Amino acid sequence: MSLKTITSRDNPVYRDLLDLATARKVRRERGQTLLDGPHLLEAALAAGFRPQRLILSESAATSSLGGWLARLPDVPALCLPDALFARLAPVDSPAGLASVIAQPRPATASGDCVVLLENIQDPGNLGAILRVAAAAGATSVQLSKGCAEAWSPKCLRGGQGAHFLLSIHEGVDLPALAEAFPGPVHAASLAGTASLYDLDLRGPVGFAFGNEGAGLSDGLCALARPFRIPMPGAVESLNVATAAAVCLFERVRQRSA
Repeated sequence: MSLKTITSRDNPVYRDLLDLATARKVRRERGQTLLDGPHLLEAALAAGFRPQRLILSESAATSSLGGWLARLPDVPALCLPDALFARLAPVDSPAGLASVIAQPRPATASGDCVVLLENIQDPGNLGAILRVAAAAGATSVQLSKGCAEAWSPKCLRGGQGAHFLLSIHEGVDLPALAEAFPGPVHAASLAGTASLYDLDLRGPVGFAFGNEGAGLSDGLCALARPFRIPMPGAVESLNVATAAAVCLFERVRQRSA
């Protein structure tokens, strides 16, 4: 596959890529997203997904990253000046390789461990939670309408490949899902009386996590079982991604015992 070079920011192909990198509406309409860097591309390939396009910066094309052209010779490839490539990246110091993929369709079954996320608005935090969920063996993550976009480049970078190991559903009616789930749905709460470490997490289980400022909605709280994470230190609460890690890996510990 020959490497096509684009040098103008007004080129329609480049404008389409910039729209994909920056606009949620465009990603939703096209069913595509942009992966930043070789790690996410490796994760996508390992999960059976193929990129639709490769994009390299001029400096990356002459480095070891240029080897991707030979590795995926059937994938259309573009080369951009470093300055134009940087406008596509979600970080200040991009690696120089990006790729376009189709957003996967999530599986319909929720599995025996489901994570319910309500109004998690920071894409980095959301990505970190997805990474924790995948590492702990959860299979399904359900996002309310108020959550950040799961397939944005910033969230993908925070997930570090976790997206390709999970069934991710967006715009979900979480109370309805919690009511239909075959196991208990637990929710960390400062008002909870049960300790996380007293819960039986060995069977089908759900965990609900909400916005750090507002917490969970009344509707979801009414359907969840509140518990607390014991914290002997003089700290009122945990970052939501940290709380998710504590809870999900307590389930791992119980199932491994």
